[in-house]
Amino acid sequence: MKRYAWWALIAVAVYFAVQGGEYSTKDVYVLHRRTRMLAHQVDSLQHQVDSLGRFLRLVKSDSTTMERIAREEFGMVRGDKEIIYRFGDSPSTSGDKSR
Repeated sequence: MKRYAWWALIAVAVYFAVQGGEYSTKDVYVLHRRTRMLAHQVDSLQHQVDSLGRFLRLVKSDSTTMERIAREEFGMVRGDKEIIYRFGDSPSTSGDKSR
């Protein structure tokens, strides 16, 4: 009987050493997995920041990029050499609602 009590005490002590305490083995595994996931997200965000930094430098210094943005976003043209045609809905007259 005394032998079983010692083995039970040793088993409880081993279980507490592995699973007990502030963080269990499962908690450590979950935290390790979460740390890897967050590190991956940080790498992805750092890549986006680097790409946006390169784009910002191009916008500030590259005249071709500036012209492309001016044409695409703001519909700008070059002097008298180009004419812009816009297709869309015709503007409605504000006084005539019978149509």
